[in-house]
Amino acid sequence: MRILGVDEAGRGCVLGPLVVGAFLLVDGDQATLRAAGADDSKRLSAKRRAAARAALAPLGTPDVRLIDARAIDAGNLNVLEEAAIVSLVLAHRPDHVVMDALGHPRTLPALEARLAAAIAPHGLAPTWHIAPKADRDHPVCGAASVFAKTTRDARLAELTAPHGDLGSGYPSDPKTRRWLAAHAATGAPWPAFVRTRWDTVAQLSQLSLEPGSSAPPSAR
Repeated sequence: MRILGVDEAGRGCVLGPLVVGAFLLVDGDQATLRAAGADDSKRLSAKRRAAARAALAPLGTPDVRLIDARAIDAGNLNVLEEAAIVSLVLAHRPDHVVMDALGHPRTLPALEARLAAAIAPHGLAPTWHIAPKADRDHPVCGAASVFAKTTRDARLAELTAPHGDLGSGYPSDPKTRRWLAAHAATGAPWPAFVRTRWDTVAQLSQLSLEPGSSAPPSAR
């Protein structure tokens, strides 16, 4: 039995890539993955995520797809993410896919139908389990979550030296908002890792064009 877990990190961010992670388990026991630290990566500290990544790597096959900010600005996030999932399924040819839900539960049957239709021409017909909290409840999906999150965090860390502390990249993060406001105040173009279509960024861009403007209190 080939089981592929799939999860993403960074969907709601304004900075950095969306990372779609996968973890292939072949004839293995998911309890072993749990013992190695597989879980919803948001429930783990950075130290525990790093330890889990190292412990999980020899137990299966991790893989990721990165969707950068420019692609997100130019396209449709749902379409891009579904294409990444299809790419991972085609690469690993699982018998069963366990995936954390994308969107409201009522949209999941249509999502499964689209994904199944996209891979059917390639001779694949895995069974699917797409559900909220799958990264918490199914270790193979938790393993995918760990690799997606640690990969995304590493990409943001690479940007810290040239650009300063970006925070988590989420618009609710005060560090991220401070960085966005400071950059907007310079009037310089946004770097390529900024998702410029996000409302938070659009509002700051407009603010920076107004004479005598300064960062709003929420962004300081």
